[in-house]
Amino acid sequence: MKIVVTGGAGFIGSALCRHLIQETDAEVVNVDALTYAANLRSLDPIAGDRRYRFINADICDRAAMEQLFREHQPDGVINLAAESHVDRSITGAGDFVHTNIVGTYTLLDVARIYWSSLSDARKQGFRFLQVSTDEVYGSLGPEGLFHETTAYDPSSPYSANKAASDHLAVAWHRTYGFPALISNCSNNYGPCQFPEKLIPLMFINALQGEPLPVYGDGSNIRDWLYVEDHARALELIFRNGAPGQKYNVGGRNERTNLQVVHLICDLLDAVIPADRPRRELVRLVADRPGHDHRYAIDAAKLERELGWRAKENFDSGMEKTVRWYLDNRDWWEPLNRKIYSGERLGLLNETNDEVA
Repeated sequence: MKIVVTGGAGFIGSALCRHLIQETDAEVVNVDALTYAANLRSLDPIAGDRRYRFINADICDRAAMEQLFREHQPDGVINLAAESHVDRSITGAGDFVHTNIVGTYTLLDVARIYWSSLSDARKQGFRFLQVSTDEVYGSLGPEGLFHETTAYDPSSPYSANKAASDHLAVAWHRTYGFPALISNCSNNYGPCQFPEKLIPLMFINALQGEPLPVYGDGSNIRDWLYVEDHARALELIFRNGAPGQKYNVGGRNERTNLQVVHLICDLLDAVIPADRPRRELVRLVADRPGHDHRYAIDAAKLERELGWRAKENFDSGMEKTVRWYLDNRDWWEPLNRKIYSGERLGLLNETNDEVA
């Protein structure tokens, strides 16, 4: 089986590429535009494998996508190409609309035309997996979970255009019979995550003795999913999921943001003691606009129908994550120096955002 993975130089995409090459017999064609958050270093473990191929291309480039399908004749697509950082979407929504909506449309349409030209047998086996987020569902109250039937209610520019791209995938299935399906995941963490995201940012700041900015009062809750567990889920959904269906992927690891930051501090204190507990570095700052309070995924459908189970709980996954960042400074230190040094993103105006 030959699988096109778009966005395969990103955080989740690179974990998926590594999984497919190291744990399956699939051929992988990794297509990535190499925007700021992409890192080919994340693919070093598989870069020389004969079943792996990298192509530097943008999913918005229709001619490049048509050439991709003509040349490689894939058996399916897993679409992870996306702008994904909520804070950046607040002040730069245009890039998100372009990649996440226009790019997904372009990829879907080129894939549909290619699929329609296949033999009946290859048509039956072809799949297009649109990888999405739990953020499309909006904010939960203190109880309850997101289910596959939960109505979309996005709050940020990022989640709104991810919702739009999901609707395109559903429409391509209903209108054209195109074998698209969707996964919606909770917050991922683990090795090779770009340091603008909460866990690597807090790790780097804590390691360097810098302030640890936490939005609002720190009570916002996320369900955390170890990225390698997610990669296994994506393979299962791609191979065995039913066209037209949605599958939620979650780790059953609800934590407040403040709990996450405190755990990072405690794990670092245990291996590299500082002159004072790193929890003292926490600073509560002005909240993000449109900040949803709680996300929580019900992954029972995926567990029941496809047999997936998360291998990592939050404590074991965080121990692995902190150890990886300690052991791989050569991966993240150049990013921290040259691309993103930890500055606050997503502010609508200049304010003194420290409130406690």
